Amino acid sequence: MKKRTYLDSNVLISAFQGQDDISVTCLRILDDPGRTLVVSDYVRLEVLPKPIYHQRVEEVEFMQAILDAAENVEASGELADLAFDLAKTYNLSPIDALHAAAAYVGRADELVTMEKPTKPLCQIRELTVVSLYRPPCSV
Repeated sequence: MKKRTYLDSNVLISAFQGQDDISVTCLRILDDPGRTLVVSDYVRLEVLPKPIYHQRVEEVEFMQAILDAAENVEASGELADLAFDLAKTYNLSPIDALHAAAAYVGRADELVTMEKPTKPLCQIRELTVVSLYRPPCSV
C-alpha cells in the first residue's frame, strides 16, 4: 500500500528552485512511486498565483503537473473548523493550521515540510510530520 504524503507548499517550491541538495530530496519524494501525493486548495493558492502573474511559465508548468498528479483536498467548513482547533492548540500560523487540517482530512500518513523541527507545525500529535529542514552551512 502506498504511503499517503501531504506536501507542504515549501516542498514544491524547494523542488522547483533546485538550489541545493535539499531540492534533490524534495524531487525524490515527488517522484517516489511508493507514495500517493496529497495536496490541497491551499497548496495551489500558495504555489500558482505569483508564478502565473509574473509569467514564469516553467514554474507554472512544474507546479501544475504536481497538482494534477496529486490527490486534492478541497477547502471546506469542516477543514476550517479543524484548522482553528489545531491553531489554538499548537500555536500554528493560519496557513500551517490549514495544511495540517488538510493532511488530517485527506488521511495522509505524513505531512512533509521544510519547516524547522522546532516549529509548532512539527509538534502536532495528530499527524506524523516529517521535516526536511537542513540548516545552512556556515563558512
